[in-house]
Amino acid sequence: MLPMRAPPALIAVMPTPYNPRRLAIGAAKKFLFEGRDPETILERISGIDRHGNILPANPSIEDLMSRSRDRILQNLDEMYSEAFERAKESGDKSQMASLDFAYLREQLYFEILLDVRDALERR
Repeated sequence: MLPMRAPPALIAVMPTPYNPRRLAIGAAKKFLFEGRDPETILERISGIDRHGNILPANPSIEDLMSRSRDRILQNLDEMYSEAFERAKESGDKSQMASLDFAYLREQLYFEILLDVRDALERR
């Protein structure tokens, strides 16, 4: 006996499940690359240019850490607010609870990382 499959029309309507890793990767990409050339940023992070040459060892801290604490947390808030609104519109209570928890966890992680960044900038 062959297994029954859902009609293609039903499959296309189903919402994609919440993926916190995808949200985190999206936030990291936005944080690192927004308004900048990705290849240039990756060269600075790796210390090697696209031709294999080693870059100078002292890039400016302002170049690597240019976003303000408020802007980073605002981006995080916008990202989770959009996802929360989608879950609210679909009436998915478990996804809303999951997003609430994930938002608080990510906010705490970012606060810790930003505290470390601030401490490094003061050195």
